[in-house]
Amino acid sequence: MTGQGPRQAATAPRRPRRRSLPRRGTAHDNFPVVGLGASAGGLDAARRLLAALPLSTGMAFILIQHLDPTHVSMMVDLLAGHTPMKVQQAADGMPLEREHVYLIPPGAYLSIGSGALRLTEPWERHGARLPFDFFLRSLAEEHGEHAICVILPGTGGDGSLGLKAIKEKGGLVIVQDPGEAEYDGMPRSAIMTGAADLVLPVAKIPEILAKYGRQLVLNGGRKGQAPDDHARIGWPSSSIFCAPRLRTISRFTSRAH
Repeated sequence: MTGQGPRQAATAPRRPRRRSLPRRGTAHDNFPVVGLGASAGGLDAARRLLAALPLSTGMAFILIQHLDPTHVSMMVDLLAGHTPMKVQQAADGMPLEREHVYLIPPGAYLSIGSGALRLTEPWERHGARLPFDFFLRSLAEEHGEHAICVILPGTGGDGSLGLKAIKEKGGLVIVQDPGEAEYDGMPRSAIMTGAADLVLPVAKIPEILAKYGRQLVLNGGRKGQAPDDHARIGWPSSSIFCAPRLRTISRFTSRAH
């Protein structure tokens, strides 16, 4: 009897180790995520951008557009024919995957947490809602240098606060040239923050996104000096980057006065 205790102790099953949940901002398959913000007039720009993207960018795209909360959105059908990526309306808890396009549903705020999409009810009952600002803050916290903000046409200034969070975390901020936007409120407001990295025609944005994504891969997921063959673009961390950015913004602001 005395010898059974040790044998039983020796064969007692071990407790399974708990799997630790990924922390926010850590590299839990931390691929680039592009937040696209638009309102009135932004649908055509979103179509053109998605249609011109090269295959297999390794990115996820999330479109935050101002929608009528009382109407069913037709955005999935309107965009699906313009890209080989899977286009779907976001749902709460839906995992974020590469080569997917996610669309905000009407009457909701969308954010990212622990690699999944989160839907919440807007707290503003009256007045202007800012769903893109709300989304960009979570994108910056979750993906850091892998976060990319693209401001497309729209009225108002949604995105101008959230893009600062992207910039502070080392991400990339691109604004569509207001000169080609019918509704230029969002692009103009974003530019006037001084935090935009690039102001470009929508036709040029896909190329920049693809090259920026390749840069992240070449640098092992860290943004740094651009490779020699990409130096002409001008990246946020390089001295080459600053001059074209400032010239672009200077030309815009001089036209605005």
